[in-house]
Amino acid sequence: MRITQLNIYPVKSTRGREVDDAVVEPWGLAGDRRWMVVDGEGDVLTARILPRLLTVRATPLGEGRLRLDGPHAEPLEVDGTQADERVTVQVWRSRVEAMRPSTDADGWFGKLLERDVRLVWLDDPRRRPVDPEYGRDEDRVSFADAYPLLLASTGSLQQLNDWIVEGALERGEAVPEPLPMRRFRPNVVVDSEEPFAEDGWTRVRLGGLDFRVVKPCDRCVLTTIDPETLEKGKEPLRTLARHRRWDQKVWFGVNIIPDQTGRLRVGDPATLP
Repeated sequence: MRITQLNIYPVKSTRGREVDDAVVEPWGLAGDRRWMVVDGEGDVLTARILPRLLTVRATPLGEGRLRLDGPHAEPLEVDGTQADERVTVQVWRSRVEAMRPSTDADGWFGKLLERDVRLVWLDDPRRRPVDPEYGRDEDRVSFADAYPLLLASTGSLQQLNDWIVEGALERGEAVPEPLPMRRFRPNVVVDSEEPFAEDGWTRVRLGGLDFRVVKPCDRCVLTTIDPETLEKGKEPLRTLARHRRWDQKVWFGVNIIPDQTGRLRVGDPATLP
């Protein structure tokens, strides 16, 4: 197996950036989900309910600096290192302190989303631990949902798309276009040929770095939104519910935690111990 894709999502729930190489930090890939949009109460806002976030392209310009591009306004550069206002924000079950760097950035996102919002920067990711049920006391995570990285495989996506076609034919529907991997927003994609082999992994070595595979990833309605058109559909959740449902959830990909830091590159080997 080899790494075929590396992706970062500089602002949570905005468009991903495919990169050729990335630095692995204890809390995830460098530049991944260190920024987040919250409402006036500090609660996380995501593309699950605000799909327009997917139209935003965020480009890291260095530690704490970001360029924002969107369809609604001129590009904006934000510098979190100049922030002097600290706020408490809520990311699902986690409460964590972050910095509010720019009222201009608040207004930029507010214009897009047509509501009062804040853009916040996690200046110190060491503040946020992972779920203790699956991680160690020292494990940390950025503004990702729960764990530092998400890994998916091409073999699993191929099987899922095959199942979607089978279901469409059974219902007498037109065969849909295959779903792209970007629907699932992974950080790392590997070219495993065996579908869902990653379900049984406990460790994986990517390049020269070791990772723990802590749990499969349960999937939400965000996967049903086309990131290009923002149209919502029934797939892949309908098909995952038929073939990949247990514990009242549906599953695709696995969450991983790094035991080492360093650099990953597309083309690096992916091996099992």
